[in-house]
Amino acid sequence: MPKLKVGIIYGGRSGEHEVSLLSAESVIKALDKEKYEIIPIKIDKDGRWADQIIQPDPTRSSGLDVVFPVLHGPYGEDGTMQGLLELANLPYVGAGVAASAVSMDKTFMRNLFQQAGLPLLPWEVVFGYEWRSAAEQVVRRLEDSLGYPMFVKPANLGSSVGVSKVKSRQELAPAMELALSYDRKVVVEQGLEGGREVECSVLGHNHPQASIPGEIIPANEFYDYEAKYISEDSELIIPAPLTEQQTKTVQDYAVRAFQAVDCSGLARVDFFVDREGKVLINEINTIPGFTKISMYPKLWEHTGLSYSALLDRLIEIALERHRERQALRTSYY
Repeated sequence: MPKLKVGIIYGGRSGEHEVSLLSAESVIKALDKEKYEIIPIKIDKDGRWADQIIQPDPTRSSGLDVVFPVLHGPYGEDGTMQGLLELANLPYVGAGVAASAVSMDKTFMRNLFQQAGLPLLPWEVVFGYEWRSAAEQVVRRLEDSLGYPMFVKPANLGSSVGVSKVKSRQELAPAMELALSYDRKVVVEQGLEGGREVECSVLGHNHPQASIPGEIIPANEFYDYEAKYISEDSELIIPAPLTEQQTKTVQDYAVRAFQAVDCSGLARVDFFVDREGKVLINEINTIPGFTKISMYPKLWEHTGLSYSALLDRLIEIALERHRERQALRTSYY
């Protein structure tokens, strides 16, 4: 039986470029070389492709059987790459165009979560033009609705890039400027004192399943970029020390979040657990980190699915989803 040709797209024009390189390295190492012919496709920080192997014209064959986008952040996780792969009529791992786009944008994502009845911390959205024209009014609005501490985040970025914990008015302006250097709009979220950070992995298509949850004890003040990808001092506790009911709630919310954005393939859903034990959803990541210390594969390993078997299953789901889409009618007659 011939090997499946798997294109691994990585790098990209994003603040998470380096994370993508680390994730792709781990994926390439773990893929079964007896089953797959691996075609690495690197995109540099300026958006230049190392090899024009993917053509948007479906009549021109790329020779690839399936594509695994290992891209984080804008231009990779936000629906743009998924749109190119749809135009090229190629099966690909992960969420489709719409699910990727709404999950990347924290404002759209949170609105969908609220519509699905999932509990969130109070939050606000601030556009760059608002901040530049009426910063004092924005500050007062945030203080009145959220108070301190608060978290300031670019709306369309992950891996905690550009995120700041703000404890006072003096810290708010620099945090806003940092976040707005990455995005035109910013999500500001009420800080949770004494809360715990819990994550759950989801896998599947029409019938997604949730892994056992894990808890993060960050080495830094919160689980920032350094804690996720550089420092090995953060502690990952798997399974998370939760009650049976809390565990069921996390898993239920994770699957509901996955379905709320119409996700497919994979996602990691992040939660807070407050001092009273209430579970609150934070966000969904449709292409979570795949490095050796990343939570997504670790949670599945502890649930009973090895890294290599997880990659096999993701490729199977990609092919299954593509067959499903190919069976749909594309004309009225």
